[in-house]
Amino acid sequence: MTSANLARLVVVVLLATVAVTAQPAQPLPMNTIAERYVKLVLAVVQHDADYVDAFYGPADWKSEAKRRKMPLPEIDTAAERLIADIPSLSDVDRRDELVVLRHDYLRRQLEALRTRVRMLGGATLTFDEESQALYDASAPVHPESYFADALREIDRMLPGEGPLVDRYDAFRQQFIIPGDRLARVFDRAIAECRARTLAHVPLPAAESFTVEYVTNKPWSGYNWYQGNYRSLIQVNTDLPIYIDRAVDLACHEGYPGHHVYNALLEQHLVRDRGWVEFTIYPLFSPQSLIAEGAANYGIEVAFPGDERSAFERDVLYPLAGLDPARASTYARLQALVDKVAYAGNEAARGYLDGTFDRKQATAWLSQYAMMSPVRAEQRTRFFDTYRSYVINYNLGKDLVKGYVESRGGTATQPVTRWEEFVRLLASPRLPSGLRGPAGLR
Repeated sequence: MTSANLARLVVVVLLATVAVTAQPAQPLPMNTIAERYVKLVLAVVQHDADYVDAFYGPADWKSEAKRRKMPLPEIDTAAERLIADIPSLSDVDRRDELVVLRHDYLRRQLEALRTRVRMLGGATLTFDEESQALYDASAPVHPESYFADALREIDRMLPGEGPLVDRYDAFRQQFIIPGDRLARVFDRAIAECRARTLAHVPLPAAESFTVEYVTNKPWSGYNWYQGNYRSLIQVNTDLPIYIDRAVDLACHEGYPGHHVYNALLEQHLVRDRGWVEFTIYPLFSPQSLIAEGAANYGIEVAFPGDERSAFERDVLYPLAGLDPARASTYARLQALVDKVAYAGNEAARGYLDGTFDRKQATAWLSQYAMMSPVRAEQRTRFFDTYRSYVINYNLGKDLVKGYVESRGGTATQPVTRWEEFVRLLASPRLPSGLRGPAGLR
């Protein structure tokens, strides 16, 4: 070969190399993005044991994450890269609302993951900064005056001497479920919540859950979803359990709350569509606002109007050995206490931002949230572990309620309300997607 021919060959090879390297990288398939997302969430668990609420994906992914123990900076970099790799929506994608929601969901969940990683690395955020970054929402700020009307009404219902919270706590002693009757009361409440849910929601035939009674926990109840449409529900018996908690926990943790939510995601998104990202539930993420808000609103969906009060009076009170004649008074009182629910957010905001110490946060909860000192102190331990997570219960409920009602699911349209509620449960919609033209303003 002549030197001229050799030179031409070298030029041709170089041009071919440039042509190959100049080709744009092919976008990653969404299922690859989803798999890498799950593995990053499992990587975070190695630094934060509370991070994952449920996982029922491939067991070897969990083992690999434990073996490798990826450093926090590496997790953050990988999550940042993965966000950039989420492909743009095609015209075909845009025709399927769930596919559009899936793209937004994965992006926002990964952003929340990066925030949690930074917090584990020592980053400090305010209560509102943290809740917005983790849960895609921030709770309104309420001064003491916001709670005044409800507290005055409670005061009128409970005349007497001494602090209002003490009078409230003394009155509530009449409504504690005796320990030897607890299981039968909860079993009956669960059966009723399940029957009401099944009348409107076609659940998988294999769905079920078991209940355990535990102690020494910072929460009152917890659903541990285990996959295959099964849950383990734990009820904390550290403190007295009042009669209203039976329906609360049966609905919130079970039907149509967390158990139904996870079962529908598994059925419609994991099994029907093969979206592996829904085999894992990172607790400190936007998904939690939807989960907790829907679980709380689900109580109202399952027991509209006075139906809950009637069921408790006619069925649960006798089972608990309590006086049914007191049921309506207790229900009215609890409705007033619900109006001061946002006081818990203010206590958490002050506690986490450093304007309250534990003693001050406990006092605030007693004065404005109607919690006994013992229960209030337990709540501050919840703040220690779960921090701004508290917004997911009350703000979450308000956002879910506003979204469902904006789509016609009002109290006067119960069928539509169930339909819209279930549609939300079986979708990857974000908290920010509950606002706007079709949601709460």
